[in-house]
Order: sequence, then C-alpha cells, then structure tokens
Amino acid sequence: MSENTASQPRKKSNHNNNKNNNSKRTHTPVKGSSVEELRTKSIQELVEIATELGIEQPNELKRQDVIFEILKAQTEQGGYILFSGILEIMQDGYGFIRSIDKSFNESINDAYVSNTQIKRFALRNGDVVTGQVRPPKDQERYYALIKIEAVNSLPPEESKKRPLFDNLTPLYPEEQLKLEYNEKKLTGRMLDLFSPIGKGQRGLIVAPPRSGKTELLKEIAHGITANHPEVDLMVLLVDERPEEVTDMERSVKGEVYSSTFDMPAKNHVKVAEMVIEKAKRRVEIGRDVVILLDSITRLARAYNTVTPSSGKVLSGGVDANALHKPKRFFGAARNIENGGSLTIIATALVDTGS
Repeated sequence: MSENTASQPRKKSNHNNNKNNNSKRTHTPVKGSSVEELRTKSIQELVEIATELGIEQPNELKRQDVIFEILKAQTEQGGYILFSGILEIMQDGYGFIRSIDKSFNESINDAYVSNTQIKRFALRNGDVVTGQVRPPKDQERYYALIKIEAVNSLPPEESKKRPLFDNLTPLYPEEQLKLEYNEKKLTGRMLDLFSPIGKGQRGLIVAPPRSGKTELLKEIAHGITANHPEVDLMVLLVDERPEEVTDMERSVKGEVYSSTFDMPAKNHVKVAEMVIEKAKRRVEIGRDVVILLDSITRLARAYNTVTPSSGKVLSGGVDANALHKPKRFFGAARNIENGGSLTIIATALVDTGS
C-alpha cells in the first residue's frame, strides 16, 4: 500500500520545518507508539514520557498536545505510529480518523484519509480504522494515513464485501436480552417479566424529569454486560451534565459517548450521528449492538435548533422537518436476517413544563 500523496488541509501560519522531515524513516514499531496506549495514561504519566523523550516543558502543554509531541518524537526516533479511530468522511470525499473519545472532538491528533484510500477499501462513515500514520510534513496540519491494517477489527479487504445497512433484511426480534443479573436487584427481573426486550427492538422509557430514568438505563446496561458479553454496548448521553457522564463511565462496562449541556446543538447532532453510523457498521458485519440513549427528547431539541425552518411548526414550537432525523435514528433499530441486530432503548421526557 503506497503512502498517501493527496493534499490535505494546510496550516494557516508558517512554522519552522522539521529538520528530520527529509530523512528516511524505517517503519519499525517502537515501544509506546500506540495512540490508544497513550490515551489511557494520566497527564502525569504523559509528562514523564515526554520528559524522557527530551520534549521541553511538557507540563505547560494541553493533554492532546503532549500526546502529539510524544508521537512526533517517537517517529523521529525511527518508529511508525499505530493509530486507531472512527472515520468521518467530509463532503469533498476525503476523511479524518477521529480519536475514539467520548465526543469525537476534532484535534491535532486526528489522521487524514485520502479520497483514494476511502474508495479503494469502500470505507464508510463510522468505520473503526486501524493503520500506520506519519506525522505532518511542512505545512500539513494532520497526521496522514499511509497503510490500513484493519477495518472494524477485520482485514481491510473484507470491508469491500460487506452489504449496506439499508439493504439488510429487517425481521421481528427473535432472541431476548436477559436483564436479571443479581437476585438482590429486582429491576432486571421486573423488566424480563413485564417488558421483555429482544435483540433488534426499539424501546422508550417515558417519564418526567428526576424520576430515575438514568438509573434504569444503568440497570439495563449492567444486565446486558453480565448476561450478553457478545453484545456491543454503547451509551449515548445528550445534553447531560458532565458529572453524570463521569458517573456513567465509571459504572457501566461499555462505550460511553456524550455531548454535555455546555456544548452547542450541532455538537449534540454530530455525536449522535457518529454513534449511529458506528453501530450500523458493526451490524453490517453481523454484530449485535445495543444503544442506550438519554434522552431522545433532548436530541430532538438539538435537531430542531440546527434544522433550517420550513415554516411548518408543530405543537411545542418544533419544526416539522426537525423530527425526521430523530425518527430515523430511532428507526434504525432492527433485527437482521442471517445475523446481526441493533437495539435502541431511549428515554423520553414528559411534563417538563417547557
């Protein structure tokens, strides 16, 4: 696989060229070069690594800048960078591998993917791409992907053979998700008896604020992780408080994505769309995925904010066109013939007074 030669967005300001840019590099793995390994370390550990590599004043840099400098220094010492993240494709055809964090924020640690690579391997929005990247050259702003090692944990050639999500045949749920995991916890047992949930089902938890919906989602998450280790669990928190996000991350054994209330509505929409696309890509390769969304009401409000006005306003001041995308998100849940399913359980607020 050849190095990416397509042009990428350039830096606006000039800076000193790296003296080693023109030197020949050998792509031999070096210890600690994995981006994922660096992301799991504390800021104190990152500063220690940066100091050992000779980076000046790392304690004055932001976390993502420290990671950037560490990766850059390791590459200059003769190693390649192994990078993994979720692919976001732009309107112009090229894309970026975003760091797999809880909000898919853009950063200097993202990797540029050329249009040619996307077409060659039939890559799609939401694919988890793992590959070798090189540091920015001259006026480039981002790392560049030079070799793809895996797509959704499978060989890259396999990505060409998978079907489109919209072409898969939906069926009624056939297998139940058992939620009882502890005889002292009655929530899962009650759900199994009175409101069983199947793989591929859509469910709404409708209740007023401060009534315990989030705690119910936690119990559902605990039941799924305890009884169904084969299921990929994702928790999506929209317009929630940062401390609630931290609590969910520490109590749930799954992937937690969030856009907190201090973020703009367009960020809520972006995170939700990246999560649903990632889930679809996993279903396409036969995986069972569960998304727990808190809440679909706030997601609908975000879509209502970013959607251009159509002049047709429904009750509550909601634009008629704004409801289509939340319905499409919720309607993506389905059981797939010949394997794979997407289950979505969402909370809906009532009696909010707004």
